[in-house]
Amino acid sequence: MSYVLALVDNMFFQARIQAVAKQIGVEVKIVPTGEDMVAAARENAPSLVIIDLNAKSGALETVRKLKELETVPTILGYLSHTQTDLAAEAATAGCTQVMPQGKFTQELPMVLARARGKVERKIS
Repeated sequence: MSYVLALVDNMFFQARIQAVAKQIGVEVKIVPTGEDMVAAARENAPSLVIIDLNAKSGALETVRKLKELETVPTILGYLSHTQTDLAAEAATAGCTQVMPQGKFTQELPMVLARARGKVERKIS
């Protein structure tokens, strides 16, 4: 089973991510802080990291720390479509992809399916 880490404060989005992941067959671990995310990623390299760029736990600093890991995961950050400055900062910090929250919600099944495929290809 594929492994995805998520730093998401909003309980609605946590539940949505977990429900879609279960349907697709991807394990998602929701972490409460950026420090927990970096520690979990060090321990077991995820195929994907999802970060709410408005998380209270220092989202951009978390991205920077993830980029320093030996095995750097794909990092997807999402935010409000009006936060263009934050989107640019996230890309500079090292997000592989930054998308508006609405697009993230819409594309979540495809995003998680790609994460699942990434791990399966590595295993075979």
